[in-house]
Amino acid sequence: MQSTGCLTLEGPSFTVLSSCGRWHGDCKKASVQIYAEVMSKKKSKSNSNQAGDFRGNGGELHQQPEGDHLMTTQQGCPISDDQNTLKVGERGPALLEDFSFREKMFHFDHERIPERVVHARGYGAKGYFENYESLSDLTSADLFQRPGEKVEAFVRFSTVAGSKGSPDLARDVRGFAVKLYTKEGNWDLVGNNIPVFFIQDAMKFPDLVHSAKPEPDRGFPQAQTAHDNFWDFMSLTPEAMHMVMWIMSDRAIPRSLRFMEGFGVHTFRLVNAKGESSFVKFHWKPKYGLQSVLWDEAVKINGADPDFHRRDMWESIEAGDYPEWELGLQVFDEAFADEWEFDVLDPTKLIPEELVPVKRVGKLVLDQLVDNFFAETEQVAFCTQNIVPGIDFTNDPLLQGRNFSYLDTQIKRLGGPNFTHIPVNAPKCPFAHFQQDGHMAMHNPKGRANYEPNSWSGEERGPRASAKKGFKSFEAEESGNKRRVRPELFADHYSQARQFYDSQTDIEQSHIADALIFELSKVKTPSIRKTLVSHLPNINADLAKTVAEGLGFDEVPEAAQPARNPVEGLEPSDALSIMKNAPGSFKGRKLGVLLTDGSDIDLYKKLKKAVEDAGGTLTVVTPAIGGVTASDGTEIEGDEKIGGGPSVLFDAVAVLPSEEGVKELVKMPPAKEFVMDAVNHKKFIGYNAAAKTLLKKVGVKGKLDNGFVDLDGTQANKFISTCADLRYWKRK
Repeated sequence: MQSTGCLTLEGPSFTVLSSCGRWHGDCKKASVQIYAEVMSKKKSKSNSNQAGDFRGNGGELHQQPEGDHLMTTQQGCPISDDQNTLKVGERGPALLEDFSFREKMFHFDHERIPERVVHARGYGAKGYFENYESLSDLTSADLFQRPGEKVEAFVRFSTVAGSKGSPDLARDVRGFAVKLYTKEGNWDLVGNNIPVFFIQDAMKFPDLVHSAKPEPDRGFPQAQTAHDNFWDFMSLTPEAMHMVMWIMSDRAIPRSLRFMEGFGVHTFRLVNAKGESSFVKFHWKPKYGLQSVLWDEAVKINGADPDFHRRDMWESIEAGDYPEWELGLQVFDEAFADEWEFDVLDPTKLIPEELVPVKRVGKLVLDQLVDNFFAETEQVAFCTQNIVPGIDFTNDPLLQGRNFSYLDTQIKRLGGPNFTHIPVNAPKCPFAHFQQDGHMAMHNPKGRANYEPNSWSGEERGPRASAKKGFKSFEAEESGNKRRVRPELFADHYSQARQFYDSQTDIEQSHIADALIFELSKVKTPSIRKTLVSHLPNINADLAKTVAEGLGFDEVPEAAQPARNPVEGLEPSDALSIMKNAPGSFKGRKLGVLLTDGSDIDLYKKLKKAVEDAGGTLTVVTPAIGGVTASDGTEIEGDEKIGGGPSVLFDAVAVLPSEEGVKELVKMPPAKEFVMDAVNHKKFIGYNAAAKTLLKKVGVKGKLDNGFVDLDGTQANKFISTCADLRYWKRK
């Protein structure tokens, strides 16, 4: 059955039946018949993997087996590929004409108002970026031209999956979005605390987020990925395995926003005044090093203080201990890109710092709190497309999609096209254009002309584009057929996942295994657990065995077939380990000191001075909020009552009761938990003679390990120096 301008219908797989825009007699009759056949079929139910193979193979991705229902656009147009955006050739830019991606992302961006769909739980601060030296040989960007140049900055940190009311210490990626107000406009470097991502193409972003969010039929779990939907998607998306290693590592539970790295994730371009281009990856390196918490700590911190990260940021800035990062650049050329084992446009890959060292070119200092949380932190709008002359995009397919998505999201979330009129989003430099009116317009073009070209003169003439001063895109040569494909090198999904795992210490590797076992134990569908674990032998055999045993498998599932053979022999990279980048200092950290009435005033004062000299903070924990009376009669105010100040809130603890005071502590469950948690979390513990009674009460007997420091016989500053190692990992 065929009519001019209509689709030829050969079977019941089409539910959208006419492309001609009107119903012909024969078309309508046959269409109704076929539609009825489709709707009469029942969807088969099976726990077996019916989702097909999503793995890239250098060309089109394998599709899911065709079933009863054809995927279409909202307009009813059949979709041929829901895995890849339309682009020029395998490595070319994404095309604006890709209506199926446009519709999918458009609808996704408008799912929530006014809360952000992702990164809803955020906290912002203000400060500045200071450039170290001229980078004019690499880029014409104004902020990099002069040593000592400072520009204002606004930074928003966030979790990804949880709502605005979710806790800070969820296991999650952390957003690290920086807005720099340069003399040539706003530059938004919108990144994360992890240098890679789950997916390679923005077409899959709505699916990723849907899978991680609360399951739609029940609305939970909140701010967790420990559920069937997320791990079902992960198990069917091998390209995510590198990111899975990162989110199951300690990187996903940072001790503080101040102690985590930030990354631009994508490969960008730097372009100098001569029009010469270099590739670049952006890094933010924290001044005080890296630090995370243990999972048990994260759970307990969320109960004790769900605002732990934002409170830490607030208190740090208020105290004048300003959070600081250095901006690092990994710069490389076309020759490196062509010779590297992987594709620099693949956002699931990173470039090890041993191959391309990170050049530190400036510092970011956050020295101001926001004046109003809603006006600034909630209304700040970041867009990856906000770049300045001297910085440009590459054809990374995830970045190309983000450039579209962010603007669309801000229009919906902030009510219209004039969100740049909100002060936190407005540039600090002069700006002029003919854009006018719209919802909540705060200013409009002045004068007669609101268009160009025009023949008016003077102020009425209005602004004009400048070929000399204006932004110019790098003149990259592009060619190729329009196809929904990914490059061949994108298909290696396991090599860097293995490299990341191999780069961790034994302790960190055990944490990854524990996290996988915990998360997958919450998955109720056995086939999903099995499919996910089948990827692990391609990463590390011991990891696969440990996780399989932890989940009660009789044997390790057969390894998933790689779409492309992994690269062998990748060297471990120390930069990927938190523990190999320990701070070596107690600066910026917190010591919790448990005191009672009669505590030794001299010991307390020495310890307080030692902490302050090291750049740390001492918090006094007491049995009652009113504080205690020390040995000399001095009143010491308590910062936290023992029930509200558990040891999980501190980097190290000291227990300094009096002989009488400890008799009361042993009767208090929170006091015993204070010590037990500190022991179990392998923290350094300072103690005096009286504290031994409390230690014995919680089961710490015999010879104490070297993580316990006797403060009666040791100088306080030596104890704080020991605490620079943060944990005594040898404790069993």
